[in-house]
Amino acid sequence: MPELPFKFSARTRVGFSDTDAQGIVYYGRYNPYFDLARVEYLRMLGQLHREADGDFVMRANDVEYFAPARFDDELEIYVRVSRVGRTSVTFEFSAHKIPEDILMVTAHQTLVYVDLEERQALPVPDDYRARVVEFEGTDVEH
Repeated sequence: MPELPFKFSARTRVGFSDTDAQGIVYYGRYNPYFDLARVEYLRMLGQLHREADGDFVMRANDVEYFAPARFDDELEIYVRVSRVGRTSVTFEFSAHKIPEDILMVTAHQTLVYVDLEERQALPVPDDYRARVVEFEGTDVEH
C-alpha cells in the first residue's frame, strides 16, 4: 500500500483483451484503469454527475511504468487530487498488484474545466473545489 496522502482506491482485474502479444498489459490500457479510479473517486465525493455548463477535459497525462501486469492480476488503483488550480485539477495515481503490493505504474492527469459551447477555460466550481479540499485536507495544493 502506498504511503499517505492517498485516501481512496478502486480495484480492477486485468482482462485478457488488456494484454499484448507478450502476455503483459499493453501500456495504453492503464488509462482506462485510471479513468475507473477517477470516476469512483468523484462518485465518492458526490461530484460525478454535475448540473453545469462546463465540464472537465484532459489537458495532460503522464505515466511511468515499473513492473508488468498480466492477465487476471488484481490491481488496486490509488487516486487523489494533488492540486486544484484556478481552472484545472491534477489527479495523481499509483497502481499496485495485490495482494503482493507491487508498484506497477504511477501517473498524473491534469484536467481543465471548460465551457462546453465556447471551449474556453472556466474557474473550477466552488462546490467541487470545496469537496476536494474537505476530503484531501492539507494534502492538496490549492
